[in-house]
Amino acid sequence: MAHVTRIKAGDKKSDEPKKASTSKDVKEAVKIAKNIVKEEKKTIKKEKKPLPMPLRIITAPFRWIFKPFAALGRYIRDSWREIRQVRWPNRKATWKLVGAIFIYSAFFIILVMLLDALFNFIFSKIIG
Repeated sequence: MAHVTRIKAGDKKSDEPKKASTSKDVKEAVKIAKNIVKEEKKTIKKEKKPLPMPLRIITAPFRWIFKPFAALGRYIRDSWREIRQVRWPNRKATWKLVGAIFIYSAFFIILVMLLDALFNFIFSKIIG
């Protein structure tokens, strides 16, 4: 059986293989697997029996009216399921990412300002 190493964000010892799984790790893995199976069962739709022909004829005009609302409801439900599966970063990681964005933005602001000043100087010498 292959050894699987689980790497978490911010884990400094991710290169070292972990020791044999403890019963706590196994129980946690089983719990996660059960949750996945439960979610998959929820997503499997039951087969619907078609309506009898007279009811289909009567409800046909209403179906196209309510179809967009049903699609919107499905979209919101599926989006909510996806959002629940996201692993959000903690506060420390979030601030690190925000700092990286500020540094990246400041670097390119300064670069664009320097290039603008350089081209302004060159064109003023050529034209003026």
